[in-house]
Amino acid sequence: MTDTSAALYLELLKKVLTNRIQMDTPSAWPAGPGGAEDEGEARPGAFTAHTMVSPESLDNVQYCVEHALADGVSGDLIETGVWRGGICVLMRGILKAHGVEDRRVWVADSFEGVPEADDGSHPLDQEMALHNLNTVLSVPADAVRAVFKSYDLLDEQVEFLEGWFSETLPAAPIESLAVLRLDGDLYVSTMDSLSALYPKLSPGGFVIIDDYNMAPCRAAVHEYRDAHGIKEEIKAADSVGVWWRKES
Repeated sequence: MTDTSAALYLELLKKVLTNRIQMDTPSAWPAGPGGAEDEGEARPGAFTAHTMVSPESLDNVQYCVEHALADGVSGDLIETGVWRGGICVLMRGILKAHGVEDRRVWVADSFEGVPEADDGSHPLDQEMALHNLNTVLSVPADAVRAVFKSYDLLDEQVEFLEGWFSETLPAAPIESLAVLRLDGDLYVSTMDSLSALYPKLSPGGFVIIDDYNMAPCRAAVHEYRDAHGIKEEIKAADSVGVWWRKES
């Protein structure tokens, strides 16, 4: 694709992923049972689109991936917690638009919703009790594959990691990462993702935390950063998410 064609394709892709072409009325995403500070911020077509994130969040993903490519940051792309797969579809679309054939997009999810918070879970996860929304959060892996296929983006550069993060991520055959996007909501999901994958993030790579507005996720992020001496500035991706770039 030419630069102009790639830009037009990616702008159209982002609009379709969020149902902005269909002009659906934004749906209010229920405020979390505990910890969410946005009080149920409306997301475009939240229950019909292929992603619940904001247009600004999609722009942030594109920014991070394209800068990683332009700067030659080594590694693949991953999202942990994919719902219907929209963010991963965008990642694959960016690779295709730029003719990149030597990187993969990893699609990591339980495809069963979030883990149930029991008496042994982190207190913030217990308080949030997000598993009560698993009827919305749970999307089967084959349904996500169908979303990729509908965009003609299901191919050998897309890899699925099916199962709980604690079981799949430590053993995942990922050598290095250029972009790591976390969307697991909970303390345990965020900590499992960071612990297994942040050491594989290449210098100059990008970390995106979708659920930073949620207390369990935010606690895990700061606990991990403090334990590992991570000092890079945290920047806003949109009203709920953040990102930073790994310096070393």
